[in-house]
Amino acid sequence: MTTTASPEPAPDANTLEIYRDDGPLARALGAALGGAIGLPAIVPVVVGAMPLLALIALDGSGASDGAAGLAVAWFALAGGISSGSPNTGPLRWAAIPVLRLGEYAGILWLAALAGGAGPAAAFALLAALAFRHYDLMYRLRYQATPTPRWVGDLAGGWEGRLIAGWALLVADALPAGFFALAAALGAVFVGESIASWTRIQDIQAVVSYEDEEAEEE
Repeated sequence: MTTTASPEPAPDANTLEIYRDDGPLARALGAALGGAIGLPAIVPVVVGAMPLLALIALDGSGASDGAAGLAVAWFALAGGISSGSPNTGPLRWAAIPVLRLGEYAGILWLAALAGGAGPAAAFALLAALAFRHYDLMYRLRYQATPTPRWVGDLAGGWEGRLIAGWALLVADALPAGFFALAAALGAVFVGESIASWTRIQDIQAVVSYEDEEAEEE
């Protein structure tokens, strides 16, 4: 009797938690404060995103670096806490779109504050992140296993990227910083994804070969 290799089963963690793309800081905040607050995850996410989105809409590229820092910090804090909040209720799916909206809009806004080629650099970074978030979903769906945690930790999670973006703005390192991040993260995301799908194809090829041998016997 031959044994065949198969992908690892999906993790016990809730699929929505994997899609969040939390980094180390968000997970630490959730573990420390999420359970104590006890609100559904969507509540702190929305509370955290509202000041950021309001500042983007009202002040746009005229906002000060200090105001941008406060808005980013509040979103990271509240959104991070939500990672440890109960992900229940009919709106449990909505936390992820709001996190994506906050991250994507925040990156574009920080780039606009920097001016010059900032928006182009932001779109380059968003292209890398879009691949990451696409891969998070389809890797779990078709391989039944999530991307390795080290990939998300290396990328900083949504909260780490926003904080890094503000730090680059204050250091007058935009748009070059976003271009560098886009290239580095894109290489990591795409390279690791290619390696993963190659492994799966090799496993499937071995399984198919063993099945053919078994049929011949």
